[in-house]
Amino acid sequence: MEKGKYLALVGTGALFGSVSTIFFLRLLQNHKKVVRQYNKNATELNGLETCTIAGKKNDKAVHEDLLKDEIVSEHLTRNIQFFGFESQQKVSASYVVVIGLGGVGSHAASMLLRSGVGKLLLVDFDQVSLSSLNRHALATRADVGIPKAQCLKEHFSSIFPECQVDAKVLLYDSSTEEEILSGQPDFVLDCIDNIDTKVALLAACVRRGLKVLSATGAGARADPTRIRIADLRESTNDPLSRAVRHRLRKDHGIEGGIPVVFSLEKPKAKLLPFKGPNGEEENPSDYQIVPGFRVRIIPVLGTIPAIFGQVMASYVVTELAGFQVQTEPIVNFDTDHYHTLHQRLIEHEELVYGTSQQVQVDVEEVMYIVKELWHGRSARDQLVKEVGRGMWRLVNELMLVRWDCEKPASISNLILLKFKEVDEHESRTLDDIKEKEPEFYNSVDAVLKRAEIDFGYAH
Repeated sequence: MEKGKYLALVGTGALFGSVSTIFFLRLLQNHKKVVRQYNKNATELNGLETCTIAGKKNDKAVHEDLLKDEIVSEHLTRNIQFFGFESQQKVSASYVVVIGLGGVGSHAASMLLRSGVGKLLLVDFDQVSLSSLNRHALATRADVGIPKAQCLKEHFSSIFPECQVDAKVLLYDSSTEEEILSGQPDFVLDCIDNIDTKVALLAACVRRGLKVLSATGAGARADPTRIRIADLRESTNDPLSRAVRHRLRKDHGIEGGIPVVFSLEKPKAKLLPFKGPNGEEENPSDYQIVPGFRVRIIPVLGTIPAIFGQVMASYVVTELAGFQVQTEPIVNFDTDHYHTLHQRLIEHEELVYGTSQQVQVDVEEVMYIVKELWHGRSARDQLVKEVGRGMWRLVNELMLVRWDCEKPASISNLILLKFKEVDEHESRTLDDIKEKEPEFYNSVDAVLKRAEIDFGYAH
């Protein structure tokens, strides 16, 4: 008897599912006719022109009754069940700008669209390449050579045509700031991997009072369990966020308050030498579309930027819906050692130069110099392999001093030396060191040039 009731219930559910599916398929067929008519009138992307989807211009407000459409409501039924109808309405009435449409940005934009965001602005100056297909959300081989913004726009029209989508083939800079950031977006997603452009965008968002979420380095990493969201001040093990943090503080007086997606994992690989069409190493800048932007020399496991993008989309959608998510806190290790080294530097500068005004580093940058550049040991003792507590025993005998006494105590002009090595170093000129110890001079010079690159000051 019970078995018969169960089978009857299953059969009824299956029948209801089939009927509802047929009903929505018919609705969808009728809907597609309208969409195709809209798309006939859509503006094509040409140069830097705006392209729109479904015939709706993006200077209009997002339609607040989007969820009254039966197809849209069914498309977003799982979101509505998760957030509730009113919260999903907030998402569907939102306007989001995504800048940078590569591995991270394409996945973020795609999930924002699928989640029902009512209005999107997609911005990227670059084109789809064969090498980007390992991480791009939607691009196919047929899309190679077309602008990334146009690529997403065209794919989006068949996924959620009710969304108002603008696609702009633009490089973000001061001349395009107003065009890209006007219109009071509810959120801006920074998926740019160029330091200068990233810093300019984030500073503009802060100045305009816009909510922004920034992606840091996703390349050369493989562990998805190490990806986190935190304030820019808390991001660690990421050269890109470290450089951006430094530049925002020094150039714009911005200390934090910007959420970022980053990985606690140290990069697994370094920049690769660039090889041209003939297979020989060449200068990457010869192949740049825009000066200052890197060419394909960072190894990327495509899954990681995809997850970065998904994390960004999830963060933004829950924020738009007003759904509270408590992110996992970042554990900061004891920084007393770095405070000590920073204080030693200040005291030494006052003793030798009469003032500490030429000290251009803070505790966080001291941490970078000590750990990343000099690995917790003297610049003259780079063969020592001790780490952990052994390393800190050595650090307690070390101090930071200027490499070139004529230049300020900056990130790219500080070396770590033992107490007993400091006096001798400061009594010599760099020319003397270069002449008598060329190997040591060249090794230090290489490390300090790396600091310039890491912080975006190399040209």
